Amino acid sequence: MSIYIHIPFCKSICSYCDFAKLYYDCHWINDYLDSLEYEIKTNYKGEEVNTVYVGGGTPSSLSKNELKRLFEIIKIFNYKDIEFTFECNVNDITEELLTLLKESGVNRLSIGIESFNPKILKFLNRDNNIDDIIKRVDVAKKYFTNINVDLMYAIPGETLKDLENDIDKFLSLDVPHISTYSLIIEPHTALYNKVDYIDSDLDREMYDLIIKKLSKYNHYEISNFAKPEFKSRHNLVYWNNEQYYGFGLGASSYIDNIRYSNTRNITDYIKHNYIFEKEVLSKNEIMENAFILGLRKLNGINKKEFYERYNLDITSIDIVKKLIGENKLIDDGEFIKIRNDLIYIENSILIEFMGGNYE
Repeated sequence: MSIYIHIPFCKSICSYCDFAKLYYDCHWINDYLDSLEYEIKTNYKGEEVNTVYVGGGTPSSLSKNELKRLFEIIKIFNYKDIEFTFECNVNDITEELLTLLKESGVNRLSIGIESFNPKILKFLNRDNNIDDIIKRVDVAKKYFTNINVDLMYAIPGETLKDLENDIDKFLSLDVPHISTYSLIIEPHTALYNKVDYIDSDLDREMYDLIIKKLSKYNHYEISNFAKPEFKSRHNLVYWNNEQYYGFGLGASSYIDNIRYSNTRNITDYIKHNYIFEKEVLSKNEIMENAFILGLRKLNGINKKEFYERYNLDITSIDIVKKLIGENKLIDDGEFIKIRNDLIYIENSILIEFMGGNYE
């Protein structure tokens, strides 16, 4: 079982962010943590936990005492040897914070950097101190070996050269995991209806450049690159369509083929009105998710594991046979996967799994 915990508080709001978030206000924190603890004690059934991921928002915006309270709550879970990830804004990284995280059992950091380019950071409304980024990451590496950094690209006005300069700086950080994100302009964000996406050909060139420049990493998922032994165990739970709890504002859970979505209203959440939506998934919906998530991985879906889980030969499914016949999917004997040169347009392939009949 995996656990996601959402901390919605931020010192500033990024222009592209569509997650449940609000400005940091110490008057909300204690009530929020009280409600988080109650939600966990009410819904967690004591299963053994393999991964914990604290995201946001900006978890590192909490004070030392607030973080101590959060980590006391996390002790409710039944775990021993886990991957325990904590998201940080790079500007929040200090020796004091790193010491607290280490002492609290965190063993993986995910650091929001996005770019070293001042114009891009301004566009994203990120207040990263460029001169400090390398220094702060170097400090983090003294405490943690398992570190992810986020790179965002396809920003309006960004050139291939801008991206190449950014990638080179990210490579100079010498961390074992890099997540890359092409800008998505979401409703209810500061960017919505104010800017347009970059040209699709340029977006493709940027993606190809990232793959080329990060060739020393294992490109194991469409947007993620890792050195050996540093794949994100937590994110693989999502891509493998496995079960997980989500606690906190706007969090989602997937338990016993039911998807739960929490409220994004802080007042409702603090009043313990947690669930906004509950959806029982049909067999077709479960299978759709298995393909749409599983084929994001570069090695695709393991045929034996698919059969053991769903009691179905994946190669007997009509749409799979069709796509193999069209040379869009490859059957290498062990896995069914999208051809590497088609990964960039994978959405046009995955959409063919929508509405399929898997009964």
